[in-house]
Amino acid sequence: MNKFILNKDIDTPLYIQLYENFKILIEENKFEKEKLPSIRSLAKSLGVNNVTVVSAYKLLEKEGYVYSIKGSGTYIKKSPICEDMPYLEEGTMELMVSGILPISKDSINFASMSPTPDLFPIETFKQALVEVLDRDGGQAFLYPEITGYEPLRESISKLLIENYNTRVDKDEILITSGGQQGLDIISKTLINPGDCIFVENPTYSGALAVFKSRGAKIVGIPMNEDGIDTELLKAYSKRYRPKFLYLMTNYQSPTTYSYSDNKKKELISLSKENDFYIIEDDFLTDLSFSDNDKNSILKSMDKFNQTIFIKSFSKIFMPGVRMGFITLPNKLFKEIIKAKHTTDVSSSGYLQRAFDLYLRKGYWKSHIEKIKKVYSEKYNIMTKELDKLNNYGISYVKPNGGLSIWLKLPKEIDSVELYNQCAENSLAIVPGKVFFVDESIYSNYIRLSFGAVDDNDIVEGLRILENIISRPFKNKNNNYLPFI
Repeated sequence: MNKFILNKDIDTPLYIQLYENFKILIEENKFEKEKLPSIRSLAKSLGVNNVTVVSAYKLLEKEGYVYSIKGSGTYIKKSPICEDMPYLEEGTMELMVSGILPISKDSINFASMSPTPDLFPIETFKQALVEVLDRDGGQAFLYPEITGYEPLRESISKLLIENYNTRVDKDEILITSGGQQGLDIISKTLINPGDCIFVENPTYSGALAVFKSRGAKIVGIPMNEDGIDTELLKAYSKRYRPKFLYLMTNYQSPTTYSYSDNKKKELISLSKENDFYIIEDDFLTDLSFSDNDKNSILKSMDKFNQTIFIKSFSKIFMPGVRMGFITLPNKLFKEIIKAKHTTDVSSSGYLQRAFDLYLRKGYWKSHIEKIKKVYSEKYNIMTKELDKLNNYGISYVKPNGGLSIWLKLPKEIDSVELYNQCAENSLAIVPGKVFFVDESIYSNYIRLSFGAVDDNDIVEGLRILENIISRPFKNKNNNYLPFI
């Protein structure tokens, strides 16, 4: 057991001292075990009462250093970022990937998928906001139903039919404060500590963080270019009996791959046969740059109601509005509503009313058409410039949609070292390693996003990348594993 220094002769409460001891050990990665000592054993060894230890553990959990599993104990919360990544402080990459953490103003930002403010539909949404105030007055600031403002749920039901060929009744829709809250609500509803869940590997690191916080056992299923490896999924389903499979069927993050219709149908059959839900997370289906690509969502094919559909509007609307929804299977309805209530009671009624008006007036459709044109041009510039780098051993699959490129590097290049060299040259990228379930896996991939950069910066950023990879490259880690 690690040695803790507690001084009963000073004014600082003992539980604060114990908290500080743990904090230092966890931050410096010097704690010997993943699980913290039991409250009783630690209190006895330190000569303090149980309340002191309980208070220290609660403070550690509040500050995000640990999580507790009822009946099992308290565990250190691992960072999704590899510990040996120089320049990457705890949580830094997750914030940057989410578009929350500002990078240097002089840097070219290939890390964030969030849109730039010049693409925000300010005028049309302002009209909707003002019209709601004129129409509803103070009513706009009352709490809506816990499931969300009913007219908005009606509008979303109509949107699902018209845009996604998917029939979902308004009473089966729950409005959320963005897609991330949808993930949190589903996790609270379905995951008990120790439950097994399946995810694509690699996948969205924000989802991994949510699932880990609920004490889930996470099993990654490798991604192929047409979707998840279903043969492995079959075998694993019988072995692990998962609660659900989490996936993104169109322009998956980070690979940008889209599922084939045959694979989608196979997934539905497997979920029914093995009695697990499928959590389909969607935020990019709308951004198809080819008229030949008619991407369907898995939910539209599901006749068994095994699919819970989560939709976020943040990445292609305005992130700060935090607007999204999830569909509700009847047998989970009460539990999901309860989880929503404990999360934030309800999402902003005023913003829900304004977004409903925005949809009804057709502003959403015109906004999508506008940004598809803008992002398509950025995508074409990035792929054209990347094609010039073929001589350096890089490769990628053209997604024809979405907001990023999943770039495979030659074996001699370490993606984390490349990240560091890019950062030193005012270029922000994301090393592929942060998206994998198993932190011991080392992937020679990087993700390049073009949502937050202008056309000239795309060209300049890829010129910086070329200058770096064209030089002799020293792989410092020597722990390369090929992508499977």
